[in-house]
Amino acid sequence: MIADSNAAATGANYLELLQGLVRNLDLKAVLRVGARLQQVRDSGATIYVAGNGGSAATSSHWANDLGKAARRSGANPIRVVSLGDHLSWVSALANDEGFERIFAGQLENLARPGDLLVVISASGNSPNLIEAVQTARSLGMSTVGFLGFDGGALRSLVDDQVWVQSPKGLYGPVEDVHHIICHVLATCLASGVVQAEPDRIASDTPRF
Repeated sequence: MIADSNAAATGANYLELLQGLVRNLDLKAVLRVGARLQQVRDSGATIYVAGNGGSAATSSHWANDLGKAARRSGANPIRVVSLGDHLSWVSALANDEGFERIFAGQLENLARPGDLLVVISASGNSPNLIEAVQTARSLGMSTVGFLGFDGGALRSLVDDQVWVQSPKGLYGPVEDVHHIICHVLATCLASGVVQAEPDRIASDTPRF
């Protein structure tokens, strides 16, 4: 079967864009976030994950991986919650308080000082994620963003970030790289090879 040339070009272009983003991924930043996750695991605190649309699916998938696939003998299980998975709660908050409150409202009930919020957003400008980060900070939580494009408003709000710099609107490839980051981190946590402290990640950490 001969593939349509336009379809083949579209597919090849997508893969080329994705490969470029992966090559430029800042592994030092990924490992720095991994150290934060390890600290949360060691302390028995909870990781909360939130995103919209495709990033909500990534959040749910990653929570599964952190909760099950990252289990390791001799280490604390990871306490992790995907905030987008609570459909009845999300819909109640959206209906009664506004869509921008769907994550913040949950954190007000659940979160404790020392917990960690990870927000996943290609644009970095989702109002509900911005409010979630602001709420998390008021509750004594740490915050991390997996971002894309120009980083958006979240880039200056979170405590740490893995920023997939890309042209605006490149949702698919950025979301793919965020998913890769999640798998890298889950693999490191499962293997017990995460750095102990975020500030001591070697400056010469290689890129892909």
